[in-house]
Amino acid sequence: MKWLKSSFSGDGGNNCVEVASTSNGVALRESDSPAEVLATGQGTLLSLILGIKTATVPPTPCSTPATPH
Repeated sequence: MKWLKSSFSGDGGNNCVEVASTSNGVALRESDSPAEVLATGQGTLLSLILGIKTATVPPTPCSTPATPH
């Protein structure tokens, strides 16, 4: 997979989310934990990004880590 990261991440450190296209959606990972990969559909990721940008997805405290599917 060809992993891409935001240009806002800069060149220093491993502190960004990377995304890669897959045959049936997208894969996401944190650059400081590259072995942990989450997969989702393109529409789901787009909905999340648009929800964050328009503030329609409220922030919630995360008490337990998400389980990859």
